Amino acid sequence: MNVVVVGAGLAGLTAASDLAAAGVGVTVLEARDRVGGRTHGIEVAPGSWVDAGAAYLGDRHTALNAMLTELGLKKTPTRMTGRSRFALGSGDGTQLGRFPPLNAVALGEMFDLLADLTAVVRVDAPWLTPDAARLDSLTTAEWAEQHLHHPDARLFFPLFLGEMMAADPADVSVLHLAFYLRSGGGTRYLNAFEGGAQQDRVDGGAHQLCEALAARLGERVRLGEPVRAIHQDDDGPIVHSDRGRLRCDAVVVAVPPLLADDIEHRPDVPVRRAGERTARGCAVKVQLVYAEPLWRAHGLSGWSVNANGPLLSTVDDSPATGGAGVLTGFVTGGEARRFSALSADEQRREAAAQAAGLFPQLPPPIGIHVTDWLDADYSRGCYAALHGPGDWVRLGPHLTTPHRRVHWAGTETSTEFFGLMEGAIRSGHRVATEILTSYSSTGRSR
Repeated sequence: MNVVVVGAGLAGLTAASDLAAAGVGVTVLEARDRVGGRTHGIEVAPGSWVDAGAAYLGDRHTALNAMLTELGLKKTPTRMTGRSRFALGSGDGTQLGRFPPLNAVALGEMFDLLADLTAVVRVDAPWLTPDAARLDSLTTAEWAEQHLHHPDARLFFPLFLGEMMAADPADVSVLHLAFYLRSGGGTRYLNAFEGGAQQDRVDGGAHQLCEALAARLGERVRLGEPVRAIHQDDDGPIVHSDRGRLRCDAVVVAVPPLLADDIEHRPDVPVRRAGERTARGCAVKVQLVYAEPLWRAHGLSGWSVNANGPLLSTVDDSPATGGAGVLTGFVTGGEARRFSALSADEQRREAAAQAAGLFPQLPPPIGIHVTDWLDADYSRGCYAALHGPGDWVRLGPHLTTPHRRVHWAGTETSTEFFGLMEGAIRSGHRVATEILTSYSSTGRSR
């Protein structure tokens, strides 16, 4: 049996590794000149790497932790020691902890409302949630207008949504918000460092996961080979790439839904992977590099939350091995769209100016790296696709349904830890099992 996997991110390489281990012939086709998908490492000093893409994990990410152990990779804790900086209009200042200096009652009420939403969602099948049609017809911007009355809650909600989902409130439905939070373990877990989903990073960078998986697969991974079409006839699929065509027994499409819809299918898929309101995840990551983590000497954690961009939050992402100090800034939501439209020089100037205002004790950074996921042709956004009004009710029931011999993977196909590295890995394991149990050794469906 031979399987073609489209996409060499975590989902595709996990599926390919599982299939290869079971004796299946595998070819992985990747459009980029690198593996990793929405994981991507940047070397900020000799031997010192940071994550320009997906970065964080927690103890509940069991598939990811198991992969780290299998590949011999280690974790390093996300550092959160010292005081945080806040620039929130009247809520400015420096204080211990990550809770912003805003009205605690108003923010508490906001989080209670979010908890009520997440409590009712069917995480395994969001489209079957009670009142799903109404929840999926409302944007979170409309929901906030109806339910958030205190100015501090209205100020903080889009910042929270940007940090959690890289989303503008106008882009996502209330059903998607509720599902995303529930799928990831709940608001408290997703938002937490110690004991939460942001507790650790991969020591040396998360990009090492895909590099290690690809190294085991060797020449079965082909880079710089975009897939343009998948045609299916009585003899099975034919995959058309920029370098030719491959006949196989099954195909795994492990790319984001907006990219999957760019592939021509014959016969056409009955339901597209994305809807008219499906949006790109709005994230740009900015790494400000210093000779060392100088903020620590001033009792600062490196964490900040900011009402005005471009950096709506920052975190200490300095490599555990030393060699540099790194503040990672997150540009998300509508601000990411504005920032993405700037020139590279303008982006660096804005980021440096904001860092100087937030951390006046620091000298200018010695390097600034900008990774614009909105503008990445073979990602179409990050952290994940954003499901807009109507998407879950219309597309959800077909999330993992194969199109004849074409099977679907990717973090957007996982109802467990959707949008995270954990969701991508789980989807890869799922689709490999699906193929192994659906086809005989000759490749014919059972």
